[in-house]
Amino acid sequence: MHLFHLLSMVIVLSAAFAYINFRMLKMPSAIGLMLMSLLFSFGVLVVGKYYPSVNVFFTEGIQNFDFSELLLEVMLSFMLFAGAIHIKYEDLSSERISIILFSTVSVLISTFMVGFSAYYLLNYFGVEVKLMHALLFGALISPTDPIAVLSILKRAGVSKSLETKIAGESLFNDGVAVVVFLTILKLAQPDAHVDFGSVVMLFGQEAIGGLILGAGIGWIGYRLFASINNYQVEVMLTLAIVMGGYTLAHFVHVSGPLAMVVAGIITGNHSKSFGMSEETASYIDKFWELIDEIMNAILFVLIGLELLLVSTQANIIKVAVLLLFIGLISRYISLLVPSWIIRLKEKITQPTLLLLTWGGLRGGISIALALSIQPEMHKDIWVTITYVIVCFSILVQGLTVGKLAKKLN
Repeated sequence: MHLFHLLSMVIVLSAAFAYINFRMLKMPSAIGLMLMSLLFSFGVLVVGKYYPSVNVFFTEGIQNFDFSELLLEVMLSFMLFAGAIHIKYEDLSSERISIILFSTVSVLISTFMVGFSAYYLLNYFGVEVKLMHALLFGALISPTDPIAVLSILKRAGVSKSLETKIAGESLFNDGVAVVVFLTILKLAQPDAHVDFGSVVMLFGQEAIGGLILGAGIGWIGYRLFASINNYQVEVMLTLAIVMGGYTLAHFVHVSGPLAMVVAGIITGNHSKSFGMSEETASYIDKFWELIDEIMNAILFVLIGLELLLVSTQANIIKVAVLLLFIGLISRYISLLVPSWIIRLKEKITQPTLLLLTWGGLRGGISIALALSIQPEMHKDIWVTITYVIVCFSILVQGLTVGKLAKKLN
């Protein structure tokens, strides 16, 4: 099946599920789309028992669709930029300490807590894995995805401060988690030379380099916006920032996700305020809102379809369920520890920590990173565990976080 035909199939399913959700289910878009995609996958598996050719057709199609490469190399850059251009400097500044600590310290705490837990649990259940490979899982399951939960929390009437914490943390922790994952992945290679200095250098190059590149791209974009007044060209310039910037980050070996977040924040604030007309700013807002909606629709449909590729070994499912709860505990502890420092400068309450914990949904980036692991590093195990956690996170936490917010408000 050609790439165009595969993409066409995914777009048709996404549009159909979005229509059904809007007319009938009326769930938050991401949750509704993923639920229908899961039901569709279950249907394919059931029909495939009687008509194997149906199962083979869809399974081969999904296998030919490199979900990991599609998300990490294409979709993630668009989604992070689209989210970042709607974040205001003032909101970020007022929550800067919590966002910085939650997206760095919390990610590292969660990575090691979940990684060590996965290592000991799997070996206890007779599944031998290496510690470094378990830490890879800890890194990929630590980033949060706010898409499914932000609209719910807005309807529940949570404070602007909490909205900013969730959105800001998730934008930056995606980038940080990818850097941590790639650092551990390089250290996990058989010929890797592991010492503290090399780890710090590798992490610094990716993270700090990504931030600097993003600032540079954002500044160049601002200068270009300020020199013209034509919304068609300026919309194309934002596409150039994302696609060219992400490609450049790949070639100079710095973090593309972090670069896109910084470039998006600069474009959404400085460029809009001083480099664009109101007409251009309006067009850019609408264009990137639409891109964001389309990308997220495709993402959550693909997550549901990945069910066709997930293996179901009893021991692995047991460990996945245990790690699901360990992940929630780790998430809370990883927020609690830096909150002791945050309280010196910003207000953060126990209900806020509980909402950040339950509202810290895992999403497509976790699955994409799991799929990018090499087969000899127990890829199938990590994909299965990740899939169980992501499905629970989006369907159960996503559907109940609004009620929890109203109760805690």
